[in-house]
Amino acid sequence: MQTVTASWLKSLEILNSVPEEQLQWLLDNSEDNIFEDGEFLMQPGEPMSGPHITVDGSMRFFMLQSGFRREFTVVGPGNVTGYLPFSRGKISKGYAQAIGRLQLRSFNTEMIPEMIKNHYELTQALVNIMTTRVRDFTALQQQNEKMMALGKLSAGLAHELNNPASAIVRDSLTLKKHLEQEPESIKAIFTMKIEPEQVTAITKSLFELLDEKNFTRLSLKQRTKREDEIIEWLDEHEVENGYDIAESFVDFNFTIDTLEAFKKHTPEGNLMHVLNWISDMLVTEKMVRDIQESARRIAELVSSVKTFTHMDRAQDKQYADIHIGIRNTLTMLGYKIRKGNINVVEDFDETLPEVKALIGELNQVWTNLIDNAIDAMEPAGKGTLTIKTRRDREFVEVFIVDDGPGVPPDIQTLIFDPFFTTKEMGKGTGMGLEVVQRIVKQHRGSIKVKSEPGHTVFSVCFLIDG
Repeated sequence: MQTVTASWLKSLEILNSVPEEQLQWLLDNSEDNIFEDGEFLMQPGEPMSGPHITVDGSMRFFMLQSGFRREFTVVGPGNVTGYLPFSRGKISKGYAQAIGRLQLRSFNTEMIPEMIKNHYELTQALVNIMTTRVRDFTALQQQNEKMMALGKLSAGLAHELNNPASAIVRDSLTLKKHLEQEPESIKAIFTMKIEPEQVTAITKSLFELLDEKNFTRLSLKQRTKREDEIIEWLDEHEVENGYDIAESFVDFNFTIDTLEAFKKHTPEGNLMHVLNWISDMLVTEKMVRDIQESARRIAELVSSVKTFTHMDRAQDKQYADIHIGIRNTLTMLGYKIRKGNINVVEDFDETLPEVKALIGELNQVWTNLIDNAIDAMEPAGKGTLTIKTRRDREFVEVFIVDDGPGVPPDIQTLIFDPFFTTKEMGKGTGMGLEVVQRIVKQHRGSIKVKSEPGHTVFSVCFLIDG
């Protein structure tokens, strides 16, 4: 075991400005502790102790988040850790573990008030250590918070992109098989004796129906009734496959009158061939539309990601519509919203002017607040998320409202503090709302919370021309 002297302490850069008699006082109120490799010095929930001076060996500091170990730092000989003068945290949030054989010189925590009262230079040196530690740890936690948020968004996007991508693959294969079968119906059409004006009338009617945008949406009961009527009509006119083709006719809002119109322009004895060809055309059209819709959905998601991250803009304040950022955030969190059976109500003041802001940073605000609201409603298995915007003179206000269990009154004043979290160990860093508050202050604004069971409101207010 290495012997620790006041001279050795003074050789450390962090303590070299402290008078030797104060360092001796520190030693007189300290004791040596030995920890073997892998042994824990500190675990979550335990009272903080120290300061501890690392004499020999090293130790690592880490937290468990979502089942994974996230290491913050490794401390070697000559460093000071543990509880320091004026530290706000009194309970450990993470783990400290010995690497190899570790020797610490541990100060009696109960003597810190006397240190503050009588040993100014020693106290100042330790406070400087604490300031540096808080700055480094906060930066690391903020980066960690961003990575956790990115992880959540990535998981959601994987689901969001997988559905339309799978639909494109599935529909394209089905379309290929369908087109391979079409020659049979085309062969029957080619052998028909039909006048050019009849062909024109049939194709014109068909494409007018395909171009129709304002379809009447049928309820399940109405759809079933329509299918039965069409099947009966097809049977009466001796059209084979009536049961199969009736479904595609109803998909495109065909009625008995529609079929009668086609019959009017079809030569006697050829109605079955014409209607089966029309059904094939409708099936092809439906699959093409499904592929187009899936491709459009993927393009929208990519556009939302680009706008959400603001990756194509300079990193300075610019004028933009905040509703775009909020809607993109809802898109990014769409899978989680649907999974939580959450109804989203958008109560937007569309007359709001564009605001001058760091749009990418504001998107972090919406992400944190909306994600927290979703988490709050998760235990109930359902909920309503209301997002409201309005103008108040030269300010814009955004309200994020959920009907979850609420924030208990005794912790409402603490939720914006660094490292404070109501989530279970490993689920939150306690930096999300602190980051939100910091960004809002950057925009010369404020954030407040009002909460009671069933109604929690986070209100964000900031200058329009910030």
